[in-house]
Amino acid sequence: MTAVKRPGIRRDAEERFVSGFSFVFTAFLSIIMLLPILHVVAKAFSAEWAINTGQVGLLPVGFQFNAMKSILGSRSFLIALGNSLFIAVVGTICILIVTAVTAFPLSTRGLPGIRSLTLIFVFTMYFSGGIIPTYLLYHAYGLLNTRGVLILPRLINVWHLLIIKSYYESLPESIIESARLDGANYFTVFFKLIAPMSIPVYAAIVVFTSVILWNNYFDPMMYINSSSLQTLPLYLRDMIMKAMNVELKAMLMEDVSEEAMIAASIVAATAPILMVYPFMQRHFVKGITMGSVKS
Repeated sequence: MTAVKRPGIRRDAEERFVSGFSFVFTAFLSIIMLLPILHVVAKAFSAEWAINTGQVGLLPVGFQFNAMKSILGSRSFLIALGNSLFIAVVGTICILIVTAVTAFPLSTRGLPGIRSLTLIFVFTMYFSGGIIPTYLLYHAYGLLNTRGVLILPRLINVWHLLIIKSYYESLPESIIESARLDGANYFTVFFKLIAPMSIPVYAAIVVFTSVILWNNYFDPMMYINSSSLQTLPLYLRDMIMKAMNVELKAMLMEDVSEEAMIAASIVAATAPILMVYPFMQRHFVKGITMGSVKS
């Protein structure tokens, strides 16, 4: 007699293989991404002689805190940090509110013209006015050299709008219908029912938006000329340019190299945004997965 292979056993073996391969591949990618970060952190706290002789790997050599102390005590760094924090916090709050409110009517079933309006929003994802017309528009509205130029044009992110819209559509329609039958208007339905149930997707959008605003380099470079409005990406660029032009040497403390100063700047600029993830992680995956499935 020939043995009959049971489909269930074969399927379980395939699932274990896929899960194991995914785990190994993800761990490999994580290690590749983590190694450069550890190297930069090690340089930020290593002595000048260790950096110049190439002895710094993944751990600090000749531990020193002078580079970090110099960066944290720098007035230009504190100004850039304050500007980036303001833009990331205020911008994220404003963008989330506007995007969440805009997505609600687009997800409402039965309203006339909703499909056409959604297509108009989607159209803006693929076509824009170009850099020069955009610059002239910002100039005409007096937005140049203001923090508003880094927030107002981003008040609605169409991709995030579609994620929130899809999440709204996955919520039970019976809840909204019951509230409407009890006399609740659309404002009450949104703020009392929809918004509290949408915290997971809001958390995911907060992470996305805050990272985008924090790392935004192109917009400040194009539309900000004042040093008092400089953000951290521009500050890091200036640090690198000064190091290349040997202008950074006068700023250095004893036993601190240019590379240590640059590495310390990167660590100090990256640490605040990394602190956001642990508080948002439990909502992050849930918000994205639920928002991507339409019931």
